[in-house]
Amino acid sequence: MESLFIKNLSHRLSKDLPGKSAHDIMMLTPRLTFPKINLDKKGIPASVLILLFPKNNQWHFFLTKRTNTVNHHKGQISLPGGVVETGESLEGAALRETYEEIGVDKKKIHLIGALTSFYIPVSGFEMFPFIGWVKNEPKTSIHDKEVDRIFSSSIQEFMLDKTQKTKKETLNGFPVNIPYFDMSGETVWGATSMILAEFKLILKETL
Repeated sequence: MESLFIKNLSHRLSKDLPGKSAHDIMMLTPRLTFPKINLDKKGIPASVLILLFPKNNQWHFFLTKRTNTVNHHKGQISLPGGVVETGESLEGAALRETYEEIGVDKKKIHLIGALTSFYIPVSGFEMFPFIGWVKNEPKTSIHDKEVDRIFSSSIQEFMLDKTQKTKKETLNGFPVNIPYFDMSGETVWGATSMILAEFKLILKETL
């Protein structure tokens, strides 16, 4: 049985999305030291999934911490997902990768929509984020050598203003401000934070 939250979220996803304005919230500043990012450029298609599930009367979603042996984004926090295989749909890739990475059967997942896709110059991927839900909290298991651990955040915690922070770092010898989400003590930045920034804006209109 679909909850009112899922129905409202599904309805909102069928309308115009915040897109670039949301992504910009989590971009590094100043950008003078970086080449201008062409968000319209097409890259290698990759799909990720925000998988919503009920737990303790609240909605949660999964995040993964990547191992230090992967080719891209070592040790970073990601959503379940990966590269789209030949002949595979974007949605199919998100579901397959979710099973491979965290062990949730695609037959149990109800997809309700997508967020705005964008190009990631660092890895050359074009990212396609999807949103789905399952009726009950699923058992998870790490099937993939790319994943170090799985954890989850409640929507309630995610929506708190204090989860959105900025830190100062030095990148390529230049001082930069890096916006990020503090999720269960983990730093979520880069492409994943851009996806979550759009998700958060949509949730503000939905909740």
